[in-house]
Amino acid sequence: MKAFFSLLIIFSGLTAQTPKQITWTAIGDSITYLNDHSDETGNRITKGYMTRVVEKMPGIKYINQGHNGWKAVDIANQIDSLGLLKSDIYSIFLGTNDWWGGVAVGTLEDYLNNTGTGTFYGSLKIIIDKVHRLNATAKIVLITPMQRGDFVYIADNHNNAWGSYKAKNGQQLSQFAAAVNAIGEQEQIKVVDLYNNNKLSIKKLVKFKRLKDPQTGKLKDYAYPAYTTIPFDADKDAYPYPLDAMAYTYDGLHPSDKGFEVIARLVVKDFK
Repeated sequence: MKAFFSLLIIFSGLTAQTPKQITWTAIGDSITYLNDHSDETGNRITKGYMTRVVEKMPGIKYINQGHNGWKAVDIANQIDSLGLLKSDIYSIFLGTNDWWGGVAVGTLEDYLNNTGTGTFYGSLKIIIDKVHRLNATAKIVLITPMQRGDFVYIADNHNNAWGSYKAKNGQQLSQFAAAVNAIGEQEQIKVVDLYNNNKLSIKKLVKFKRLKDPQTGKLKDYAYPAYTTIPFDADKDAYPYPLDAMAYTYDGLHPSDKGFEVIARLVVKDFK
């Protein structure tokens, strides 16, 4: 009997020391989505930022709520049909598609007054309010959009977009990053500021873009900012980012393994 009680005490002690698994829901766009779809990158990545985070913090389990091509407006409009679950941590990583899609960034007043999905600020309010309803004590981490170079989709040259070096519909991508930072300050929520991270500056996203020299017609490797002035013909030109052009992104927009590692380390720092 004595031995039984001794074993019971030891077992109870071990059980008490077993750490609780923390659940993390990552809400985002294609950068989050691709964590579990490396085949859609031409296998240019091996794992995304979420997998890298849980490798560094094994007590965390992630749920991927990344939606390819979606804007914060789309997430907000579908917020009650996404199947979001109660989690201990939520990260929200959106904005780059809102900028390219011409969504008005709005103002902090749109966030404070909950004006709806007409603006980026208003959309983030809807998303954050939903998270609070799911778990009022959940920790939230906001992630700003990254800077972006000229994007060309690896599977379709016609799916391309210029980088954040110039405005789209009269708005700069930096305004969307500033909105995320402003909301973080307002709500006292941690922000992983990728836009202003020197490692992820536009000049470091790719080593070069391979384009035809307008004078000679021969292929030439152009670094930033030179490539921004050289035309790209989606019908006639080869894919402009060969493997050796990869740096912190593999296509000018989506992170490479190197880029995802930077993001993961920054997220881990805030999670801790």
